Order: sequence, then structure tokens, then C-alpha cells
Amino acid sequence: MKTTLSVTQQKSTIFSDVKLLFKGPVLIFNVFPVITGFWLALYFNEVSFVENIDLFLLTTVGSLLVIAGALVFNNWYDVDIDTVMDRTKSRPTVTGNISLKTVLTLSIVLTIIGFIMLLFTTMEATIYAFIGWFTYVVPYTIWSKRRYTFNTIIGSVSGAVTPMIGWAAIESSFQLVPIVLFILLFIWQMPHTYVIAIRKFEEYKAAKVAMLPVVRGIDVAKRHTFAYILCLLPIPFLLLNELGVVFVVIATLLTVMWIILSVYGFFMKDERRWADWNFIYSVNYLFVLFLMMIIVTLPIF
Repeated sequence: MKTTLSVTQQKSTIFSDVKLLFKGPVLIFNVFPVITGFWLALYFNEVSFVENIDLFLLTTVGSLLVIAGALVFNNWYDVDIDTVMDRTKSRPTVTGNISLKTVLTLSIVLTIIGFIMLLFTTMEATIYAFIGWFTYVVPYTIWSKRRYTFNTIIGSVSGAVTPMIGWAAIESSFQLVPIVLFILLFIWQMPHTYVIAIRKFEEYKAAKVAMLPVVRGIDVAKRHTFAYILCLLPIPFLLLNELGVVFVVIATLLTVMWIILSVYGFFMKDERRWADWNFIYSVNYLFVLFLMMIIVTLPIF
């Protein structure tokens, strides 16, 4: 009985370590726009999904591996920061459950396999994946994260290219829809990241990470958060002809609600609670928007 319990605990620990190492929720959340971009490219170019299942798998899995490689590298490089911050102290790079050498090797292997798979799609999709990987690893993780508040802007580029990877696997992304998706994701990541930094203000401060709230204050971060959310308001209208009135109405209502929530932060004393609300809303906001893009382009519509 004890042995069974021990094995179960070991499996649980291994699963937990892998999930933390790959930043599970972040990984899935970054792959979803790839899938959306792929689906929309199929729809607007009148291409059959069934006939391109192999291409879909190569694009999705290849992107997942490249993104995973970048995230794992971030864990390896930021081990000193993660040791200080409470929210990251349980990562296997900090606890020592997985050696740093193994983590770095895993990052390299995942990245290489991911790029090889993407090379079997299109060169354009591979280039976008490289832009995302390189931006996250070098300008963001290695250079700017610890030094400059504009690290958020740099990091946003890596996340914003994901739908373009999916689209470019089918057709050139020099079209309105994928470009708008890039802009949407780029702008969305700014307030999303700011509220995370407000939520974990003390931890970022202790780790000396140059996040906007830490360097310039929470009030400044709130104003920037409001400004970027406001910038999201006109974006759905750019897709009115492509995705229709239903999508634009839902997207606009969601953005207006987020604007109201953002404004509420100027009057709310409990900044941590306000940041928590905004974080949850921002995640659901993007998920609903990208899910709606798929729904309104289904054959039943």
C-alpha cells in the first residue's frame, strides 16, 4: 500500500514539474491563436480542413514545440529570479527536481524538432515561428526583461505572431485578417501583462524585474492599462465585412465591459483585487474572441 502511494506521489510530482516547466496554461493559450489563424485561413481561402489534416497537425504540433522550447529556455535562464518570486519557487528548475543542464537540452531539442516540423508546412509560417521564438528568447528574456519597462512591448511581439503562423501555413499572411489578429494580440498583451505585474508587485520588486508598476508605480500602470484597452475598441470593426455583425457586437460589448472594469481601478482601494479581476477578465476576453472567430465561420453560419 505504501509503495503504491509512493508511486502515485512520484507520478503526481513528475506531472506537476512538467506542467510548471512547460508553463502549461501559457503554452495552451499561445497555441490556440495558431489554430484560429489556421482555421480562418481555410475559411477565407475556401480550403478543405479534411484534406489538410496532416498540415494542421504539423502546424499545431510544430508551433507547440517551438513555443514550449522558448518557455523552457525562459525557465532555465530565469532560475535566479524564480528563486526569489513566490509564484515560481515550485518550478523544477528552482527545486532541483530537474537539472538545469537537462532543462537547457530539452529546450534546444524541442525547438529544433518544432522548426523541422514547421519546415514541412511553409517557409513563411516557419519564419513567423522563428520571429516569435527569437523575440521571446533574446530581446525579451535575455536582454530587456530585467532592465527596461518596454520589455512588455518586446514580449508582446512573440505572442502576437501566433495566428500568423497558422494562417501562413495555408496562404500568405499579407492580408487584412491575420494582420488585424496580430494587432489585436499585440495590444491585448500589454494590459494583460500590466495587471499581472500589479498582482505580483512585491515579488517583481524583490526580484528586481523592471516591470512598469515596479519602476514607475501602480498608478502609471493603471493609466497605461486603460489606454491599451481603449485601443482595442475599434479593432473588431476592421473585421466587420469578414466576420460579420454578431462578432463585432460581441467583441465591442466585451471591450466596453473591460474598459469599465479598468476605470473602476482608479477608484478602488484594493489594487490587488482589482488586478485579479482584470487578469481573469483578460484571459476570458481573448479566449471568447478567438473562439467566436471560429464559431461565426462554421458552415452552420
